[in-house]
Formats: sequence, C-alpha cells, structure tokens
Amino acid sequence: MTQFTFSPDQTPGLVAESAAARVKLAAPVARFSLRARPAARATLARVLGLTLPDRIGARSRAEAREALRLGPDEWLIHAPEAEAPRLTADCAAAYDAAPHSLVEISDREVTFAISGPEARDLLTLGLPRDVDSIAVGEGRRTVFDGQTVVLWRDEDQAFRMDVWRSFAPHVAHLLATGCRELALEL
Repeated sequence: MTQFTFSPDQTPGLVAESAAARVKLAAPVARFSLRARPAARATLARVLGLTLPDRIGARSRAEAREALRLGPDEWLIHAPEAEAPRLTADCAAAYDAAPHSLVEISDREVTFAISGPEARDLLTLGLPRDVDSIAVGEGRRTVFDGQTVVLWRDEDQAFRMDVWRSFAPHVAHLLATGCRELALEL
C-alpha cells in the first residue's frame, strides 16, 4: 500500500511510502551557495571548518556540515540552521583575505530523502542521467522532470534531492506516483 502526504506548509515528514521506496521531506538546514577562486579555498575551508572539495561532484563532511562541489568555482554548503548567522559572519570577516560570494539560500530549497530497495529506479522517472554514474558519497546538480535539483548519493539506495521550494509539490507528487507504480512491479 502506498501512502502520499505532502503538507501545503511543507512540514518535514513522510511524503510517500511503498514496498519499493520511501520519500520523506527532510528537516530544514542552512544552505549556502559559495563562489570563490582557487586562491581563497584554503582560507574559506578553515573558516567553514571543512574541506572544500577540488573535484566537481565530490563532497566533504565535518560533523554536521557538508560541502558539495557543483562547478569550477562553486560549492553548496549545508549546515545546521542554528549555525547560519555565525557562518555568514565568519565568512564576511574573511572576505579581505579570501574574496568570495556567499549567499544564503536556505529558504529557496527543501530536501527530499529517498530510500528503499527501488530508490534508484524511482529517480529514473524524472532524471535524464544514469543514477549509477553518481558514486556513493558524491552529488551532482541535474534536472528532475525539468526542475533543477541537486542530488546527493548517501548510500547505494539512499539519496537526498534538493529542490526549489516552489517546485516541491510537483516533485513530491511525481515521486509518490513512482513509489506506487514501482510497488506494483514487486
């Protein structure tokens, strides 16, 4: 049996579940888009308290903070919500030594946690790339049914998908439909 629940206020919790997969709306995190030149990386890494990966798609983690390299000079940073003001202030204080652009995008996106025995197949409903080309522990910016998303691969069958908040109801509905359809094939 497939459940589908998506709160209009986008409260974290279960969105859809079947024998094939489980989709949850994850708790909010502080999110930052960081752009910087190579010369600023070491200083910013020290300020952020985590390594800024040097390869596109690579991730790093230090305690509850994560960084994902999205482009040649771009990283997505996740941190606990309570740390947002301090991270912003610390990076601002380092600006003269390490010029950069740090934009908080916490309110722009939500995260779906997708797991289960058919999680990879569920993603193929809207993902134009081979999911297996994203190694466990990596991530990519891509599209899902035409919507720009960031896909984090945490385990073989466990993913997080960052989606713009305005597209979240559409993506939630598509994922719930996929959960239901894949469960019928089991």
